[in-house]
Amino acid sequence: MALAVTESEWLCRMKKQRDQRLIFMTGGGTAGHVNPNLALAEPLQKAGYRVEYLGQKNEIEYELATAAGLPFHQVASGRLHRSLNPDTLRTPFRVIRGIAQAVRIIRRRRPALIFCKGGFASLPAAVAGRLTHTKVILHESDLTPGLANRLCAPFANRICTTFEETVKQLPEKKTVFTGTPIRSALAGGSRERGFALTGLNPQGKPVLLVIGGSQGAGALNDVVHDHLQELLREYQIVHLYGGEQSGFEVKEADGYFALAYARDELPDLYAIADVVLSRAGANSINELLLLKLPNILVPLPLTVSRGDQILNAEHFKQKGFSYVLPQEALTIENLQQALSYVHGHRAEYQAAMGGKAAKNGTAEVMRVILETVQS
Repeated sequence: MALAVTESEWLCRMKKQRDQRLIFMTGGGTAGHVNPNLALAEPLQKAGYRVEYLGQKNEIEYELATAAGLPFHQVASGRLHRSLNPDTLRTPFRVIRGIAQAVRIIRRRRPALIFCKGGFASLPAAVAGRLTHTKVILHESDLTPGLANRLCAPFANRICTTFEETVKQLPEKKTVFTGTPIRSALAGGSRERGFALTGLNPQGKPVLLVIGGSQGAGALNDVVHDHLQELLREYQIVHLYGGEQSGFEVKEADGYFALAYARDELPDLYAIADVVLSRAGANSINELLLLKLPNILVPLPLTVSRGDQILNAEHFKQKGFSYVLPQEALTIENLQQALSYVHGHRAEYQAAMGGKAAKNGTAEVMRVILETVQS
């Protein structure tokens, strides 16, 4: 007669049956949730681990993860809205379906760990991790925890943060300040390739790089579109207007280069930039910090966000890393004034961004992952 198996014995068997060289990653909706995962995937693969991605095929994570050669598993989810609308009512059912899908995939593939980068794609995977006794690590990008990560936190074994100040807002015993993973290739940009790609003049006017993020930024696009000739009097412009920005009319002008979304080209575009005009997503601004690029941040306003970019931007302003221009004040006059100030004080901004302030969290997050897998 077979003896009953205790829970500890069952968990021990499960651990032995896991593929200790397989790590799942998830996080999506914007490139800011995907690129840090890709920054980790390469060193993990070099260390002998295999990386597979959980997400939605109709979102940017599918495009970016598959382009990086990562096997992709479809898991449903829903956007976590803060206002009541028809999509909000459908979200719980999508999340439940996603949890069931993730549980089936985890049981079939038996990963050692799930790394969740945030965004609505992370919730089904984090819950499924708890249900299958699979270790889960969260990474919080912003100064204050987002809704998705606050919902995921109870299911996590460890939580990593981009900002040291964020640690005290999450469960203390399992939270650690690591910084955010940043692709090592970003520091290897070439000015020669950047000028060849854009057709701009290496001996010409300073280069203004405008970044709206993977989804585009209508306010930034509008000010560039409506006042292009005025801006071109002082700057050459590289404009990344967003792959999902609909209806944007790209103008042709000497000294102006427009691209929907930069992937492999981004390091070379960073290399030629003298000043950057950007939103204030945590991943983007930490890239600017690491590369010591003087910048003007226009955070998403409260009308369309929870205010995380406003807090990120103000934090960088207080540290002396950034000039902040609220979207409500984004006029051509104010932008020209900001550009003149930042370009004139480039050395001061770069000095503030030097030393310990610029931290690529890839190695620290890797350490947490490997410790958790091996524990």
